Amino acid sequence: PGRYVVRLRPNEKTLVADLVVQLREQLLASTDEASVRRLFPPAYADDPERDAGYQVLTRDELLERKLAAIEVVERTLERGGELDDDAMAAWMGTLNSLRLVLGTRLDVDEELPSLDPDDPLAPAYAVYEYLGWLLSQVVDALSPDLPPPTLDPRG
Repeated sequence: PGRYVVRLRPNEKTLVADLVVQLREQLLASTDEASVRRLFPPAYADDPERDAGYQVLTRDELLERKLAAIEVVERTLERGGELDDDAMAAWMGTLNSLRLVLGTRLDVDEELPSLDPDDPLAPAYAVYEYLGWLLSQVVDALSPDLPPPTLDPRG
């Protein structure tokens, strides 16, 4: 309990490493770019003025946490070995961020399109699906350590 090992093939390690580098570069370039905006959701969608104030207060801290999580993923990809709960949470957050950004760029909705393998978007959709699968593996690995659900709505 609380100890995990991420086992990826060399080509999967290369893919994840490349993707996290691209995510870091995008986050450092602009957090207002459309595909990254979903990583910084509005708190007051119907009140732009209040939301702007909220973003000023929280965006830098959220960005720092995302960048720190990327560092954990990069470090654990390089050295391998056991990961603790915090490292797995960093993996989960980073994989989710990668999937959100790619999904936004692909304009993904509930139904993924059936693409011909020769379609230029086919590789991007394959990566999107792979990230979803990998994220589900992380969630499944973390699930046994979660407390059991309670029927009492007060917790």
